[in-house]
Amino acid sequence: MELTTLWFIIIAVLWTGYLVLEGFDFGVGILLPILAKEKDPEIRDKERRVVINSIGPVWDGNEVWLLTAGGATFAAFPEWYATLFSGFYLPLLLILVALIVRGVCFEYRGKISDPGWARWCDRGIVFGSWLPSILWGVAFANLVRGVDLDAAHNYVGGFWALLNPFALLGGVVTLALFVSHGAVFLALKTRGTIHERALRLARPLSVVTLVVAGAWALWAQLAYSRNDWTWAAVVVAALALLALVAAVWVDREGWAFVTSAVTIVAAVVLIFGAMYPNVMPATDPANSLTVDNASSTHYTLVIMTWVAVVLTPLVLLYQGWTYWVFRKRLTAEAIPDPIGLSLRAPRDDADDATDRAAASGTR
Repeated sequence: MELTTLWFIIIAVLWTGYLVLEGFDFGVGILLPILAKEKDPEIRDKERRVVINSIGPVWDGNEVWLLTAGGATFAAFPEWYATLFSGFYLPLLLILVALIVRGVCFEYRGKISDPGWARWCDRGIVFGSWLPSILWGVAFANLVRGVDLDAAHNYVGGFWALLNPFALLGGVVTLALFVSHGAVFLALKTRGTIHERALRLARPLSVVTLVVAGAWALWAQLAYSRNDWTWAAVVVAALALLALVAAVWVDREGWAFVTSAVTIVAAVVLIFGAMYPNVMPATDPANSLTVDNASSTHYTLVIMTWVAVVLTPLVLLYQGWTYWVFRKRLTAEAIPDPIGLSLRAPRDDADDATDRAAASGTR
């Protein structure tokens, strides 16, 4: 196998890891106000802390897959990286801003003892999860469809050209995939009320995901795929989604999570397989970036391969150990009360005076 093809596959694997792991992070963030919705503010806050704590130890580690995928693209296919990040500048900037907002809200939600601050952080988590969930689908769908590149491999289509029907449906697909993925992850990771709500919500979500993902996959394969063998990815994704629907309806959240992850893996195989041998197809095939005309030198790829062979197993072992350490399910009862913070409605001086008078009258 040529090293250029090998690194195309490695980059696809890195994106697979990112979308599978960060996918349930996004889904959990979107579902935060939907699953933690008790009227009592203190109970609701505990439920939201359960939801956030389910991904608290791992969300930042999951983002490392994105950094690694970007770094590998820059080193292995510098012209692909340059064209992609210049042409998709605005959507990628919006994703970056959303990820920063979400990260800040995760880290600082509990640092200030103020209910209003917690509410704003919750909104930031939802926004920082919802926007990337859509924009990643829009970006990958455009790569499958092909974009307007000139002979110098510069993107000339403009921002609005990226918002075509096929790409917008791709955004809906990734949103649906991630939300259902997050729901089954929460069902797998929690007990009690959140567990029950997540499973109940996962049932209709899985059906919606089956419909929209199936429609997009058929459209992609029939209209834009450059390889017949990607039909295998379409079939695997369809079978996995059917298994997901069955698993959530019989309350088998473990199998549901596995089938949801398999669906995302099959989707990445379809996306990258539909492009190959291009790394960035153009509407005019003569201007497409391929694994050959966009790659680094052979010597660079050899060095990168040896680095990957040595370091990748260590990274996988460390991340696997992290998930093993934090494998236990969470419950609202195990969440301690916040220190120095009451989330109930504030009392005014008249209420306090009334209470003191009532107390003195009962002595």
